[in-house]
This record gives sequence, structure tokens and C-alpha cells, in this order.
Amino acid sequence: MNETKLSIVIVNYNVKFIMEQCLYTIRAAANGLHTEIFVVDNQSTDGSVAYLRPRFPEVVFIENYENTGFAKANNQAIRQCKGEYILLLNPDTVIGEDCLHNLCRFMDEHPEAGATGVKMLNGHGVFLPESKRSFPTPWVSFCKLFGLSKLFPRSERFAAYSLPYLSPDEQHPVDVLAGAFLFLRHDALKKAGLFDESFFMYGEDIDLSYRIKLAGYQNYYFPERILHYKGESAKKNDKKYLHAFYDAMLIFYRKYYPHSGWFISTLIRLSITVRKGYAALFERKNKVKKKKPKCRRTLIICYETHFETVKSSITYRMKETDTVSLWNLTEKSDLETLNPSVRMVKYTDIIFCYPDCIFNDMLLFMDRQTDKSITYHSYHLNKGLFISPNY
Repeated sequence: MNETKLSIVIVNYNVKFIMEQCLYTIRAAANGLHTEIFVVDNQSTDGSVAYLRPRFPEVVFIENYENTGFAKANNQAIRQCKGEYILLLNPDTVIGEDCLHNLCRFMDEHPEAGATGVKMLNGHGVFLPESKRSFPTPWVSFCKLFGLSKLFPRSERFAAYSLPYLSPDEQHPVDVLAGAFLFLRHDALKKAGLFDESFFMYGEDIDLSYRIKLAGYQNYYFPERILHYKGESAKKNDKKYLHAFYDAMLIFYRKYYPHSGWFISTLIRLSITVRKGYAALFERKNKVKKKKPKCRRTLIICYETHFETVKSSITYRMKETDTVSLWNLTEKSDLETLNPSVRMVKYTDIIFCYPDCIFNDMLLFMDRQTDKSITYHSYHLNKGLFISPNY
């Protein structure tokens, strides 16, 4: 009998501090669960492996001497996995302490499930629609690329790509799951096959989701919250990955819909070309026009005994902060009572200090807070590790 319940695979590229936090959250979430962890390093130049290896002796590091891409790097580790389940995880993610146990339990109870995805939140607590999607058939792609899905967000006919009419707080069978958090049944993966390595980055999760369903399994969306900083591992190469995203759509389209007709085919290709140009232009304008808030108000959530230490550390990094306040967990441990205070004071930044505040509570608060302009950060008290979407 296979004793390993879960194998976890993460691909790293020049994000050693974000990866460090990710591994700390995995260590907490894997407590009591027989796991193995693989980190595939794609030729990082920031000394990632030398930095991380002594801190995480339980992790198996695979060092590549070239950037092989997301699909190929994952495949390297998957071939070594022994777990009943395999989790493919991005380094720029934070998972709660209950996450892995909840997903294992869900898969145990649903033997028809080949893969499961989760409710991903960005650094402002905003739900990421790529958490659940439909296959990009010619019609679905047409509606997505030409804006019909935005015009009719409640329509099952026009807005099928991101399924906005399905509640993000409920479990659903869906077609496509995100590669940032992809919880797989190992047996299903054996039948469906590994990632298609013709995808360098983006699109390989759509392709694998498609083959899992072809193998006779169901894909599920499960509303377990995680934080996905979204793009921190690739932001230094925005233009490169922007093109890779749209090129991946073309690879999938040619692979599974080669005979859909020249008219639709031409429209899809033309739309992708236009969207690539528009996205690149929008990105340049954003860099020029992006404005900072007039007043930055930062709230630190920790025990009072840790406040001055954390305040000193974060004000060194966040020099534009105007005021720093404390939410004292010693006196006010219930974060539900914090919501009205946040709305009244209009904090621009909130820092959760671990382990004073566990990641489960952080994710719950981010999800329930109605003000989605707040930027969330985390500070690991024992390690002095400050992680943020902006710094």
C-alpha cells in the first residue's frame, strides 16, 4: 500500500522569499499528513536553492540549468511522485492550515474527481475568475475575446468562459482548473498523461483539464480559500508572458478544434492579435498613469508585545506609510469585529503577523472584507520575513 498521501510540486524561478513563505504555509498545512515536496528550480539567478535548501531539509530540490518552462519542469517532478494525490502549486501562493486536509477529504469522498481547484484571492482579497472556467471552444473563445462575456455576465450562453453565474462560495463541477493550484488524483493523471510540453507557460492547465475529462473523470471547483499573488513569479518578464498567454490559446485551439471552419478560425486569430497589442499598450499606460494613494494608513494585526518590532521592520520597507496602527489580538482576538473598524478608518494596507494570526483567519478576513482596494501583506515573526504584492 502506498503510504504517501500527497505529493506537492512547485516550480521556482527567482522568487526565493515568496517561495519561502509558500513552503512555511505548506509545512503548517501538511501537519499530520504524509507528504513529499518537490521544488523544481528553473535556472534561478537569485541563489534560490542555496537559500532554501538549509531552511527546508524535507524538500527535494531539482535544479535545472536552463528555464525549461512550467509544463516540462512540473513533469520532471511528477515522474518522481509517489502520492495518491498530487498538488501542483505556484510559489506565489498562501494556503490555510486546513487546506490540504480538506482537499484530501474531498477527493476521498468523490472517487469520480480527477482534479480539484480552489477559490483563489489576489493580494486585495478579490476573487480570481480563472479559479473556474469552461473549455475555450470556438464559441466560448469568440465571446470571451470579443467582450460578449463582459456585456452579459449572467448569461450561460455568452459568459461561459469564467462561469460568473456560478457562485464562488459553492462547489461545482467545472471544465477547467487553474495551474496555480491543481489538486490531482494520481491515477487520473496516469490515464490522462502529463503536461503537454509544447506549452511553455499558460494553457497547459486547460489542456490537462481537457484530457482528464476525456479519461472519464470529473473536474471540480471547491471553495477552499487560498491567496495567489498572481504573477509575482513572472512580473519581471511581463511582455514575454503576455505573448505566451495568447500563444497558448492558439496552441490549444489548433490542437482540439482544427476543423471548426476558416471564418471562426480567422476571427479567433485576429482577436488574439488585437488583444495582445491592446494588453501591451494598456500595460505601458498603466506604468505611466499609476497613482499612489494620497494617504497610506497601515494596520498591523498581532499581539501588543510584538507591535514595535513589526512596526520598525515594516516602516523601513514601506517608507511612504503615513500612520501605523495596531489591532491587538491579546484584547480583540475576534477578527469579525475588525471589519467595521477597517471600513471606518479606511486603511490602505493590512499586515497579518504569523503565527499570532494564522493563515486560515487571514484568508477568511480577506475574502469577507468588502473594501477590495486594501493591500494585504504578511509578516513571519519568527523569521522576519515580509511578503507583499508591492515590495
